[in-house]
Amino acid sequence: MTGQTMTATAEATQVPKRAPRDVMRLARLGSFHQSRLSFMRTLLRRLRAENWRFETRAFEIDSRGTGHAIYTAHGPTHSYSLVAFAHDLPAHLRSDRVIATAWDATFTLFDGIPTEADIIRLARNVPKQEAGRISDRELSLSRANRSVRLWDYVVDCLAQGSQPDPARIHEVGYLMRTTAVYGSGKFGAADREQSAARDECRGPFQVEMLSVYLTRAFIMDLVEHMARTRAPDTAVPLAPALRRSFGIGNSTGLGMAPFLIHHPVLIHQWINARETALARIRSLPAAAPAEAAAFRDYAYRARRHAQDWTSEHPVQLAKLAELRADFDRLCDWLPEADLIHDRPWDRVFRWAEKTCSLEGQEQIASLLLEPYGLLVDELTSTMSCEEQDCMRIQGAMPLAQLRALTEDIYDWALAIDWRAQDPRARVWYVS
Repeated sequence: MTGQTMTATAEATQVPKRAPRDVMRLARLGSFHQSRLSFMRTLLRRLRAENWRFETRAFEIDSRGTGHAIYTAHGPTHSYSLVAFAHDLPAHLRSDRVIATAWDATFTLFDGIPTEADIIRLARNVPKQEAGRISDRELSLSRANRSVRLWDYVVDCLAQGSQPDPARIHEVGYLMRTTAVYGSGKFGAADREQSAARDECRGPFQVEMLSVYLTRAFIMDLVEHMARTRAPDTAVPLAPALRRSFGIGNSTGLGMAPFLIHHPVLIHQWINARETALARIRSLPAAAPAEAAAFRDYAYRARRHAQDWTSEHPVQLAKLAELRADFDRLCDWLPEADLIHDRPWDRVFRWAEKTCSLEGQEQIASLLLEPYGLLVDELTSTMSCEEQDCMRIQGAMPLAQLRALTEDIYDWALAIDWRAQDPRARVWYVS
């Protein structure tokens, strides 16, 4: 019997979830790493399991890199089309600031397959972004700028018939980065209620992730197109391995700050799913040899990835140094560690808590979930919620109970000494 089939046994002797006061700290939350529950991985599993089909319905881009393209994803019951507009943006207008008014590319995710009339309407509005107006046929609105360090370099290499240097690609990681991805009613787009009942849209940010996934496909095709138009006789496409290595850059993620404040129930669902998954895995009484081998492999791969990561920020450089040291220690310990018997994953995690930095602890937490898709992946269905149903005031609650809840949940806030200068220097409150 493997760990995948031990759900009932695990739940009977469950290791408790970590306490919210330990998990919900910015230092720890900022150390989370991607996992099986990450939004994009949730989307990619669905695309594969349901055998989604993709097609390029239009690619009308000229030699200057201007025009439009349509990329359509066909699911079991609905189709979604990314309508992309490419622009010849002068360098002096390129800015990642939110107040920018022009971009290298602008996008919308259309609900269905757009008609010619839709394309004409969108061409008048999508390139304007906030200054334009889209409709409830559109699910998202976004824009992106080319990488100053990579775009021209990659186009030049491909046009000359050669591949770009993987080391230079690795330093940046993307050819374009988004400066905003709007959804849920912004600037006329469809409200979430319009698509929330669909299986593929029910989870958090699945619409936006699909938009970004299709955006990446467009960007890869666009850079190859620009190379071909520059030198049709010598240009070559990106090598598959290099093409796979590109991601999508993100400018700031500034909107997540107010989002966290305004959606506490949704944030709870996300963190609770991860903590539930971790508790399930830590509770397993034993692991199969294949599961132990898989974890070792993931750990060795994570160490290699940590060595490859680059940053110029001193805070992140220090965290990277800690993470690399953590995984050196982990990989030195793993050959002699018993990963089969006596709640092996609980012992691994307790070892991490005693030995590793927050970065290392949370990376190991993510890795523990990897071999156990059957125990973890179902939790993605719990990561959405109807917040309006959860935010009703219980008017009959006695004040003593309200006070007790406040002191339990917000003890960290009550412990702040507001007479001291540092706590009063920066305060974000809602009156």
